[in-house]
Amino acid sequence: MVLSKKAEAISPSITLAITAKAKELKEQGVNIIGFGAGEPDFNTPQNIINAAVTAMNRGYTKYTPSSGIKELKEAIRSKFKRDNNLNYNISQIIVSTGAKQCLANVFAAILNPLDEVIIASPYWVTYPELVRLSDGVSVFIETKEENNFKFTIEDIKKAYTENTKAIIINSPNNPTGTVYTKEELTRIADFAKEKDLIIISDEIYEKLIYDGEKHVSIASLNEDAFKRTVVINGMSKSYAMTGWRVGYAASGNEKIIKLMSNIQSHTTSNVNSISQYASVEALNGSQDALKHMVDEFKKRREYMVNKIESIKGVHCGSNPKGAFYVMVNISELFGKKINNAVINSSFDFCSKLLEENNVAAIPGAGFGNDNYVRLSYATSMDNIVEGLDRIESFINKLK
Repeated sequence: MVLSKKAEAISPSITLAITAKAKELKEQGVNIIGFGAGEPDFNTPQNIINAAVTAMNRGYTKYTPSSGIKELKEAIRSKFKRDNNLNYNISQIIVSTGAKQCLANVFAAILNPLDEVIIASPYWVTYPELVRLSDGVSVFIETKEENNFKFTIEDIKKAYTENTKAIIINSPNNPTGTVYTKEELTRIADFAKEKDLIIISDEIYEKLIYDGEKHVSIASLNEDAFKRTVVINGMSKSYAMTGWRVGYAASGNEKIIKLMSNIQSHTTSNVNSISQYASVEALNGSQDALKHMVDEFKKRREYMVNKIESIKGVHCGSNPKGAFYVMVNISELFGKKINNAVINSSFDFCSKLLEENNVAAIPGAGFGNDNYVRLSYATSMDNIVEGLDRIESFINKLK
């Protein structure tokens, strides 16, 4: 039986083996500390939960317009104006089942076979797979630790070909935590204008930002950037709503949003109605819980970075300015052994770390750079302290 060649070309996550093994050990009663979380460990704020209950009691449990309810689109419109100085009509906004579906929709809407998308590496693992699903080609720019894992305009010019269709900006970045400045974004926007490229700006970690850094949406720079940028955002990270599955996208190019809406109408149709009404409260209501969450993430980040820097043989790729991840450079450990097993890759490191010291980390190979592992500080300070002590103990065993 011949199945879909396209589906068979999609790579399974390199993290699956580590995650599955960690789950198996937990079920056996082993005390596993996990640093893989891609979601806040806080519960959804109570005012948002209350809004969901109210929506259910009012009978808002039916189908909604495929691209989102008007109330939520208005709340998103206000958010863009308030936070990003962006002025969208509600017809330029779509609500989807998470930011991931927004990305899938936009690639399906803009890509033709062999169109190229420029992506900075390390990258979020799903970008290249979604590009492939839409018959596109990912073109990776290997970023440097000394440049805080940012690609430069010179890098982009080298990667550009006549087949280039789009550039992905992810700021704050997963997995590196890097944040692009207004000046850096301006140079990218100018190049996109020169070459008539679409910009996809993934801003899902926008609110999780530290050290006085300022998030700038590339779409806000000028009228041309506004028209050629698709901004991706959502409720998951900022409001601890990962399970509610609400993402949204906006573009000054209304045709792109219309195509995305058409695609969505034939795939998933509308987002969960209750989640949409809860999201209205998240955007319009109190932001106190968000502020508390950011303050806690900052404390955890500072401890994690300082501790990692004190461990011989590893160091932080950079001091992350946003999101809730730290990339740890483990390349000095390659070639070392533990129980006659040689550490030759990030997967080897993570596999043995889990086996020997009961800590689950994510191999950097899954993000496009095998010299690193990703640790998430979206877990309790107690777990961070104990987990990093275990990592240090493991590294000290390597010979």
